[in-house]
Parts: sequence; C-alpha cells; structure tokens
Amino acid sequence: MGKDKECCGGEGHHHHDHEHGEGGCCRGEGGSGRCKNKVKVGQPAPCFTATALCCGEDKTVSLKDYRGKWLFLYFYPLDFSGVCQTDVAHVDAKRAEFEALGCEVVAASTDSMYSHRAWAEKEPAVGAVKHPLISDGSHCLAKAYGVLLPDMGVALRGSFLIDPDGVLQWSQVNSLHVGRNVSEVLRVLSALKTGGFTPCDWQPGEKTL
Repeated sequence: MGKDKECCGGEGHHHHDHEHGEGGCCRGEGGSGRCKNKVKVGQPAPCFTATALCCGEDKTVSLKDYRGKWLFLYFYPLDFSGVCQTDVAHVDAKRAEFEALGCEVVAASTDSMYSHRAWAEKEPAVGAVKHPLISDGSHCLAKAYGVLLPDMGVALRGSFLIDPDGVLQWSQVNSLHVGRNVSEVLRVLSALKTGGFTPCDWQPGEKTL
C-alpha cells in the first residue's frame, strides 16, 4: 500500500485506509501527520483523527467513524466570536434535519480544547451543542481541507459534504465575516441524495431532470 494511503489513528498508531487515504491524513491537537492541501470535489476527503469536545466530554473522532453515512464537516474561525456562535448553535438546531437525511455533523476550529471547554462553559448556546467540536491546534485539518489562513492561524468558514464512501461531494468557503447558510447545506444534501440532476434553484420534493 502506497504512502499516500496511510491514515493517522490514535496517538502512536497508524491505520491504513484504502478508501479514505488518498486525500492525505492528519491528526488533531498534539499529534502529527501529513497535511496536504489537495481536497477536490469528487475525490476522497482527507482522513483525520482528532480530539473534540462533545456534550462536555473529550472525544476522539475520525473520518472512518462516519463510513456508511453522510458527513457535514464544517470549519469556523474562532471560539468566543459572535458569528461563530451563531454558526455552531444554528447548525446544532438543525441537527435533527441532518440526521433525518442520514447525515452526521462535525465542527472544527484551530482553537485548543481548553478554549472549547471555556467557550462552552461561558455561552449556554455553545454548551448545549450536541455535535463534536474538533480542536485542530496543529492546523493540519484546516490545511488538508484548504481553509487555513496561515498568517492568522484560523480557518475560513468552510463547509464540506462527504458521502458514505468518504468522497467529497460538495464544498463552500465563506470569508471570516459571513456566516454560513445551513438551510442551503440541507438543500444541497437533499439534492445529492436524489442521485439525479437537479436544476437551478431546485428545492427538496421537486422533480429532478
């Protein structure tokens, strides 16, 4: 198996993943890994293993955990930011709609786990969030998905839909100042799941081409 097929696992271990390794791999806070800025729609999404805050607990999450399901992976710039709080809270408020479409949700920023915990403790809306908030302290995940602003050390507002086979099917990147449209993410997810061609301004329930 080629070097590009390696996928990082837990601390001190490497796992090999044929389906998810093509896009490079990375490890979250405190780890190391190869970081490649080559993510493209239609290609395998970069694999990752990282530490995240979820429901008040530290949790290890990996792309391979979501094999067989759709995944909405999104990045936000900073904890304790007003726009980022609306992003995280609004995505979580729509989590049931994602789950109804067979899609899990994971967020990531370059903040530390300490920052994530402090933010969740200070802001009730963040503390109530039920999906994982990855700590990408190494910036590896943001680099791999092409959203890192290296001079600032933060990620742009990137949104990525990854299919059950680990292939990136849709991406959108907003500037730091513009929050994402979660309803649009759900619309695109619905369109992708039809398996057909959807015309401009297509809405769920409408006919495909």
